[in-house]
Amino acid sequence: MQRPLDIGWLRIFEAVGRLGSLTRAANELGLSQPAVTYQIKRVEDQLGVSLLHRSQGGSRLTDAGEILFEAVKTSVESIDKAARDTRRTTQDHAVRIFTDFGFAAFWLMPRVTDFRRLHPEAEVHIIASQGLDDAMARETDAAMLFGAADDFPDTAQLLIPERVVPVCTPGFLERYGPFDDPAKFARAPLLHLEVAGKSRLLTWESWLADHGITRKPAQGDLGLNTYGFVIQAALAEQGVALGWRGLVDHHLEQGSLVAIGREVARADRGYWVVPGASVSNTTTTLLSWLINET
Repeated sequence: MQRPLDIGWLRIFEAVGRLGSLTRAANELGLSQPAVTYQIKRVEDQLGVSLLHRSQGGSRLTDAGEILFEAVKTSVESIDKAARDTRRTTQDHAVRIFTDFGFAAFWLMPRVTDFRRLHPEAEVHIIASQGLDDAMARETDAAMLFGAADDFPDTAQLLIPERVVPVCTPGFLERYGPFDDPAKFARAPLLHLEVAGKSRLLTWESWLADHGITRKPAQGDLGLNTYGFVIQAALAEQGVALGWRGLVDHHLEQGSLVAIGREVARADRGYWVVPGASVSNTTTTLLSWLINET
């Protein structure tokens, strides 16, 4: 009874037949040329036929080699497809979402928790960064980013339009308020979100300018590099923060923070959902569910 043919050589022979060169096949596969030559010689010895015409110009398949190559080529393609399908099946339930720290903590996490109660098989990974790193966003299944429509591709969908209102604790309001005149904000300690480069988010400077007031960060102000820190500082009565509706709603409903000024709305700006290049069924389900939650 003949011993079954060792199949570890399949990819090597396919590369040699496709490229017509032992050297190019070795380079593509990350092997040494002697290792490739050895594998081809083993197969020839087992089959009892020559598979290659070897010359200085390369390696050309013999008639027997052509017959075997067609079968091997089909087999390798089938194996690769099966491997891709297997990976896709095991990864279909995993979703990677990129966003900033504030949105992750105050809006996304509570909703993902609810989603996973309904879909316990889903595996969700949230990758947060205060800098909106486009390279990182492309490596994820979806991104939830702040900006205007022109900042994103046509596939993006507006999730939360920008609505901003100054917020502080009731205790802070009692000590420093009332803030019935926008000019009073210029004399209060303000909490600033500091980001690298030009901020897409509304800043205190812009909010005050909309009310005809010119003011730069001043003594008594506090700058923080994540929105979570800004809200924690507001809760600690360190100053007045700009509150993004959708992110601070929970604190406003609980009464730990109160709105103390006119709301500014910019309908052309907000948080957008940006799907990745390849979207799995689980990603589609999650994004649709999140959009319906707004």
